[in-house]
Amino acid sequence: MSDLLTTEEYKSIAANLDLPTQAFIDGSFRPAMSGKTFDSTNPATGEVIAKVAACGQADVDFAVEKARDAFEDGRWSRLHPGERKEAMIRLAKLIRRNARELAVMESLDSGKTIYDCETVDVPETIHCLTWHAELIDKIYDQVAPASDNHIALVVREPVGVVGLVLPWNFPLLMLAWKIGPALASGCSIIVKPAAETSLTALRVAELAMEAGIPAGVFNVVPGSGRDVGEPIGRHMDIDMVSFTGSTATGRRFLTYASESNLKEVTLEMGGKNPAIVLDDAEDLDRVAAHVVNGAFWNMGENCSASSRLIVQKGIKDKLLDRMLAHAREWPMGDPLDPVNRVGALVSQAHFDKVASYLSKGPKVLLGGKAEAGFVEPTILDIADRDAAQVREEIFGPVLSVLTVDGFDEAIALANDTEYGLAASIYTANVKKAIRGARAIRAGTVTVNSFGEGDISTPFGGFKQSGFGGRDNGIHAHDQYTQIKTIWVDLTDDHDEVVS
Repeated sequence: MSDLLTTEEYKSIAANLDLPTQAFIDGSFRPAMSGKTFDSTNPATGEVIAKVAACGQADVDFAVEKARDAFEDGRWSRLHPGERKEAMIRLAKLIRRNARELAVMESLDSGKTIYDCETVDVPETIHCLTWHAELIDKIYDQVAPASDNHIALVVREPVGVVGLVLPWNFPLLMLAWKIGPALASGCSIIVKPAAETSLTALRVAELAMEAGIPAGVFNVVPGSGRDVGEPIGRHMDIDMVSFTGSTATGRRFLTYASESNLKEVTLEMGGKNPAIVLDDAEDLDRVAAHVVNGAFWNMGENCSASSRLIVQKGIKDKLLDRMLAHAREWPMGDPLDPVNRVGALVSQAHFDKVASYLSKGPKVLLGGKAEAGFVEPTILDIADRDAAQVREEIFGPVLSVLTVDGFDEAIALANDTEYGLAASIYTANVKKAIRGARAIRAGTVTVNSFGEGDISTPFGGFKQSGFGGRDNGIHAHDQYTQIKTIWVDLTDDHDEVVS
């Protein structure tokens, strides 16, 4: 990615964008069959920037029909792995060529800062697609041990037609996390973007056609959860659904599957992620920077955000002093100003939800104000471990500080949640670091840093944070494939048959 532009240059790009607004099915854009649309709004200004096709059951049925045709005739599912790889690499190159347009579109649609879109979301989207493309012809099947008269093959086959239901917090990147392994595996896909953030998924589908991914393989059906998400979840001819979003909605997809065709379901859901800082942690300035980044990056609209700081009392005051200093590095304002690190929350409804947590009594150490779609980075000092700010996923730039006496209490408090997505532990003691990482019930535990690993490491949660599989890494391909045993009998006709 080249150097960042000025605010004026980004606004000029925004003013001249050709925004995609129709569903993308069977290789072309088309309106919803009902003719209905819904407003796509810029969260930072309240301006309606597009009227997007409001699809429904009929559109889902049509998309599934075309995806099934594409899957069964093998135009993608049986294409040589090397050819699938080349098509996906061409898609990644086209995204790179259109990176600035996509970054501005993403910022306008979601309220995310252009800084993050340019430096994180778009580059990581490209990297994700390229990584999975390169993996296509490098995953080998297996031969199981068998007698001299048999060959036992264990092979992967694409699961079929899959529904990919996206969240609104990382529209492009979560699209890549799902379409990367799904397309690499040979599946046909129906993407349902979040209603708040549909634009970039539609543009990427258009680029996929340009890259040579056949018609019917990559479909995008925008609309509401009720009108599109539920029909995908209940569809009798969809073989698998991968969902990222809230735990409450994730539960519904299990219900839909149980009441329809028992389709495979993978869920990546909420988190209430702890950052444990023990009193032997080294370089408190660096620790503070990581905790602040974990809490405020992407406005805290991140399922793996560090939302609970669990700090040993002997180091608490020194750490908080440094955190308050680092918080100055997170200016809030116009998302198209590349200086800003905190943009607008994605919608008025979500803004209202996050703002409601700021008026419930805890001591405010930083921020605490909310106005016109923007919530200040906020740090709360909380004694009540059952407070709503401690228990509930806020999904905003709000960090709760909890004080503990020692290691065992910190681990117990970290695990005192219905979630188990991510966690971090800061200590100079290697034994405590490893013991803590093993004891914390979470899918990803980082030591002396905030993060999620990288594209090569599986990402997903324990408890009510995840179900059925993992995103990222080779493991992500497992959810889009079925394992088949092929048993070959080599005995001659005159050999005795043994049961």
